[in-house]
Amino acid sequence: MLSNDIAIKVTNLTKVYHLYDKPQDRLKEALNPFKKSYHHDFYAMNDVSFEIKKGETVGIIGKNGAGKSTLLKMITGVLTPTSGNIEVNGKIASLLELGAGFNPEMTGVENIYLNGTLMGFSHEEMDSKVDAILEFADIGEFIHQQVKTYSSGMFARLAFSVSINVEPDILIVDEALSVGDMNFQAKCMKKFIDLQNLGTTILLVSHDIGSILQFSSKVIFIEKGSMEYCGTPKEGVDKYKKVLINAIEVESNNEIDKRLLSLAKATWCNKLELSKVHEIYGNGKVEIIDIAIINNDNEISQKLFANEKIVFKMKIKFNDYINEPIFTVTIRDLVGKEITGTNTAIEKISTGIFNKDEEIIISFEQNLNIASGKYLLTFACSGFENDNFIVYERLYHIVVLDIVNTKSIVGYFDINSVIKINKEGY
Repeated sequence: MLSNDIAIKVTNLTKVYHLYDKPQDRLKEALNPFKKSYHHDFYAMNDVSFEIKKGETVGIIGKNGAGKSTLLKMITGVLTPTSGNIEVNGKIASLLELGAGFNPEMTGVENIYLNGTLMGFSHEEMDSKVDAILEFADIGEFIHQQVKTYSSGMFARLAFSVSINVEPDILIVDEALSVGDMNFQAKCMKKFIDLQNLGTTILLVSHDIGSILQFSSKVIFIEKGSMEYCGTPKEGVDKYKKVLINAIEVESNNEIDKRLLSLAKATWCNKLELSKVHEIYGNGKVEIIDIAIINNDNEISQKLFANEKIVFKMKIKFNDYINEPIFTVTIRDLVGKEITGTNTAIEKISTGIFNKDEEIIISFEQNLNIASGKYLLTFACSGFENDNFIVYERLYHIVVLDIVNTKSIVGYFDINSVIKINKEGY
């Protein structure tokens, strides 16, 4: 029995598929008198356990094929687990595959009632929701036509509208917030935020890391069917990014400590305070041996004024032959959302070839026309080897920047707008 504050509880959830090298192997296995196995097991989900509280928005992240959709389909009852248990407290509306369950021979209105029935609502309950669904979908007289006559956009609008306007206790969204045109997307986003404010429990799968960081109160990171992390969005996203780029941490914690100690004693960096949320990782072919943040007065400082010249510097040592490395600086907010940044590839700068034991200095000069606040700064050196993206070294969130902007602005960036009011004409 679930406690009242828990919306979903997953315990030791496993989903195993039997995979066969050849189609005839399935028949051979079924008919073999000695029960000989001709398959191998594929664990789409492997012993996953977690709890989601009512009112939480949980981002589920992972690479394609990691098992995210399999997990959601088991929670919604589309798939049956091989083992384990799922307990759900409340009615679920899911946006896994828009329009799943729609009958193309039926009209839009008929499909609204059909989907309501599939979600567990009575005909009378759906009567009170139809007007809101029709208004939100906004497909006009086509609502009385067979769904098979709809364009893909109209089909998606109706399917989304049905799922999101039935006031679910739990909403499950799998890459479905970008349907329709820009106006409809804005309407979908507003409805999503409204449901959050109403205390709806939301499971959100998205490859848009910005959306995950913006909306989620917790993140579940899945890799190869296993849950690698469940906790704060920033830490979960950080772990996911490492997997995305096949990054590895510096050999051991002792090695990381040595790198930090070396940085802290470096000529420029000893004037900076390193952040407490940093990470260092890479394959060791390159080391960033010093970093600097130089203000408009040509002084090393972490406190910077917006709209003044700022220079980021890093000193690089090459431990191997490297062809066309990419040098990067990135600024994120304290949640981990990317605010701005650049690199030599984006700027179309050819960096050349570097030999072992060579040392260079890279400078990034810019004006940071951003809002007052604290930000996290990352330095990195990466590149491509045999078409594979490689991180040679990344000083992730290594320093906190304190930006002072004398102007009050909306959002992060100062667009330097000039506003004029003229009562005498244009």
